[in-house]
Amino acid sequence: MTRDEHQGPLTLAFDIGGSHLKAGILSPKGKMFKGPNQVVTPHPTVPQQVVEALVGLATSLGPHDRVTIGFPGVVREDYVVTAPNLGTELWQGFKLAAIIHERLKRPVRMLNDASVQGLGAISGRGLELAITLGTGFGFALFEHGRLAPHLEMSQHPIKTHTTYDQYLGEEALEAIGPKGWNERVREITGILATVTNHDVLYIGGGNARLIEKPLPDTVRTVSNEDGITGGVKVWDKAMDASFTGVSSAFVTVA
Repeated sequence: MTRDEHQGPLTLAFDIGGSHLKAGILSPKGKMFKGPNQVVTPHPTVPQQVVEALVGLATSLGPHDRVTIGFPGVVREDYVVTAPNLGTELWQGFKLAAIIHERLKRPVRMLNDASVQGLGAISGRGLELAITLGTGFGFALFEHGRLAPHLEMSQHPIKTHTTYDQYLGEEALEAIGPKGWNERVREITGILATVTNHDVLYIGGGNARLIEKPLPDTVRTVSNEDGITGGVKVWDKAMDASFTGVSSAFVTVA
């Protein structure tokens, strides 16, 4: 596909993870125009080093009209509130979207990474839940395509002194192995079905590929690329209300 084969803005979408930073440029319909490209997430995950890595990915991918950031934690407007798997103390209050806007000179929208993943996976019908399984655990709930207020379920205790992050994250997988981890996945999906009464549960993230089949009819694994391709839907009119407190310089297509 060439730029002349579509009408509308190209979206540069970043998917920030604990192990890798990924990026791709998307057509107005959410097709991968360039990429996905990725680099290893810097450790320790110092915010400014991540910014430089993201700018490097943007440079390698080329021209774009707007930017979406999927961030693994709680975000508000243009800044980070928490980053459990990156180091909250370093990230708290860091104006990531504002800085990316300044560096790339493009409008920017930032959401929790599971929310972006879910936007790339959902059908827009009924009550749909998206979770991500990677370095940590991500959660996003949608009703008829509308994103619900963010719940940081990763930090909710599933057992005494054990959060969802700790129970299902990468460290747990390495500690107990794929068989025990799959037992935990099935336990958690059962709990979430009871709590949310969802119509469909989508499971993405880097470790979704390890989930053993068959799955219940209401549970589906989805491509990890949805964490990038969902970046186009962040710019849908239906999402405007999620960015009402953000400067128009960040949310309005140039």
